[in-house]
Amino acid sequence: MDFPEINKRLLVELEEMGFPLARAIKALHYSGNSSLLDALNWLVDHEDDPDMDQMPSVPVRIEIEGSESCSISEEVKLKAQKLRIKARKKNKEEDMKFEPRREKERIRSGKELQEAKRIREENERKRLLALREVEKEEDDKAREKIRQKLHQDKAERREGNRIGLTPQNHASLKTTISIPMVEENKMLHVNSTTKVDVDLIRDCLRSLKHDNKDNEIKVKRAFETLLIYVRNVARNPDEDKFRKIRLSNPAFKERVGIFKQGVKFLELCGFERVEGGEYLTLRRSRVNMAVLKSAGNELQSAITNPYYGLLSTEK
Repeated sequence: MDFPEINKRLLVELEEMGFPLARAIKALHYSGNSSLLDALNWLVDHEDDPDMDQMPSVPVRIEIEGSESCSISEEVKLKAQKLRIKARKKNKEEDMKFEPRREKERIRSGKELQEAKRIREENERKRLLALREVEKEEDDKAREKIRQKLHQDKAERREGNRIGLTPQNHASLKTTISIPMVEENKMLHVNSTTKVDVDLIRDCLRSLKHDNKDNEIKVKRAFETLLIYVRNVARNPDEDKFRKIRLSNPAFKERVGIFKQGVKFLELCGFERVEGGEYLTLRRSRVNMAVLKSAGNELQSAITNPYYGLLSTEK
């Protein structure tokens, strides 16, 4: 099948005049590639064709090269200019005709986007509310457990007082049950004049937690470090290295020394400042397993209980 051929030189000239490629190809094809003027005349005659700006439905081969150059006359230039002005005017009218429809489409799209956004925000709000409800239920359960534990502790203290035990001795009585037995020749000597109130240890830890409630990570790390010190002494009471702490040690300063209650806790466990306050030392004669066990239990509770030190308790 033979396809219509287009004069490439004439096509270039029409495009240089500002005519779209589709119009230039149609004009040359239907004018028989005879001349630039014939192509322009065809464009004038078919300016209002509805498919004027559509590419031809049949393939076009642009191969013909003119052998002679064609000078463009003033008449041709004037006609081309008129066609361009008319084409621009028509395009502008088309734009104005369809502008209301496009504006309606933009408004509709905007409303759809706003509605989709509103639905997403509403779903997110419902999800957050449901999450808060679950968290609130969990918090209420945890608080209830804490209240029950506090009431139980209070009842036990009252029972201890009823049978003639002081609160600190009662706490010691509870904790000494699980203290490992040691050989008779290694029994710990407790200075009877040193009365360490376990309640003071508890209050010290609660104060540390309450005063630094905005820095939970460092507080928990301090509790964990103190628990290591207490356990090391309780398990190895004869080891001097576990009963002596250098206050200027970087690890100690970073984990415990930054809290005044951390050092106070160790002092309540029996440690004393020695050598000009450079060291904390727990003398062998001051090691009290009951106190260490109670201190360890309090530390364990402080680590695992998220509300430790944050709820007021009755005394």
